[in-house]
Amino acid sequence: MINENKIREVCSSNRERGFKMLMDSFQVPIYNYIRRLVVSHEDAEDVLQEVFIRVFRHIDQFREESSLSTWIYRIATNESLRLLNNRKDEGVVSAEDVREELMGKLKASDYIDYENELAVKFQEAILSLPEKQRLVFNLRYYDELEYEEIARVLDSKVDTLKVNYHYAKEKIKEYILNR
Repeated sequence: MINENKIREVCSSNRERGFKMLMDSFQVPIYNYIRRLVVSHEDAEDVLQEVFIRVFRHIDQFREESSLSTWIYRIATNESLRLLNNRKDEGVVSAEDVREELMGKLKASDYIDYENELAVKFQEAILSLPEKQRLVFNLRYYDELEYEEIARVLDSKVDTLKVNYHYAKEKIKEYILNR
């Protein structure tokens, strides 16, 4: 398990060494989270780089109102959504068009095993969810965050997140069974 107190302590005495510890601890889980949101490896790498640039620049301003991981997940969420929203803004495309683009990227990547039809349907089902449900589902299902932590990441109420997660599961089940 990541010792966030140790990372913060080292960051305050030796910023570069502390940041390296932070990167070693968070780079893989944050990359995986971002990749599930933006699908493309190249986009995920770009967003990950931006996330850690922001973390490095603002680590001194971290107020410890949440855990370090919550703070980093929140930055990763915001940066991922910024990339997806820029796509909408650039081409004046709808959320549906962005979803279709993500589906296309999913099919063009080696992200999943295309021999496993259920895995493909599962990923397509997740991408078909509305943004909020997709975020909640990914954080809960893959990252195994508690609802309280997800609430801090997404700045939302726990009860609302539980409802979003429930609807997401139902929509995924419906997608898999009926497509």
